[in-house]
Amino acid sequence: MCRGIGRNNAVMTAVSLPELLARHHLVGLAWEAAGVAAAFLHEERPDALAIDTKSSPTDAVTEMDRGAEARLIDILLGARPTDGLIGEEGGERPGTSGVRWVVDPLDGTVNYLYRIPFWAVSVAAEIEGDSEIGVVVAPALGEAYIGIRGGGAWSIEGDEAWPMAVRECGSLANALVSTGFGYTAERRAEQAAVVQGLAPLVRDFRRAGAAVVDLCWLARGRLDGHYERGLNRWDIAAGGLIAAEAGAIVAGLRSADPDDGTFVAAGPGIDDEFRTALKRADADKSLVPN
Repeated sequence: MCRGIGRNNAVMTAVSLPELLARHHLVGLAWEAAGVAAAFLHEERPDALAIDTKSSPTDAVTEMDRGAEARLIDILLGARPTDGLIGEEGGERPGTSGVRWVVDPLDGTVNYLYRIPFWAVSVAAEIEGDSEIGVVVAPALGEAYIGIRGGGAWSIEGDEAWPMAVRECGSLANALVSTGFGYTAERRAEQAAVVQGLAPLVRDFRRAGAAVVDLCWLARGRLDGHYERGLNRWDIAAGGLIAAEAGAIVAGLRSADPDDGTFVAAGPGIDDEFRTALKRADADKSLVPN
């Protein structure tokens, strides 16, 4: 059985947003930057977008992706010029402070192109390779999330921050899981075969098209697990921390490193069963290299 955790649970107590932002010296700046980029994307979207491609003809990047990343860089490095930064559109900038910002200015670009509201801005700060804070803002959904290493995962609602926890789910058969697909035809065919192998074992699938949204929904109990092959660091730096701080197990399929091969995040009650099923589906289809 799976049981949701919500506000009616007595332990779920809100704090003020200013109080939460004061709990880590980097989170306020991340919140400001993500909010500015999200407002730009949400409020200044033109009717016609100039579109390029990245890895394949179906992997779109727009003028808005670049504009949002430029705003993130201006705010983050403008305030902390010795920090490093890596972003999906702008490459990597080395730093000397020991802090590296990891930004995805628009996760869910295809959704954005089609005016589907499942897209978000993602900002994380790493220290020695580990995410310290993560902020995800999804303005078309009216949602925003913050994670602080050792300080929990939070859903932001107006001036309040509500703590989040993954659902209590002890059976894969009762689990709602999400995934994503690559942009090449060959990669999508392989991933579809894994879905086919996993489908009889889970309650159902969801495919929103934005990994950071999926991970935040896992954190707040709307999903029980997420897996995806081919994610980059900027896809999981903030969302993975938020999911982990809500109680999810976050790692690679075959190692503890979430950046190693297929990324998996799940509630602790189904994590072992979920990973075993994924490994079997992968092995049956010879899809994921060891």
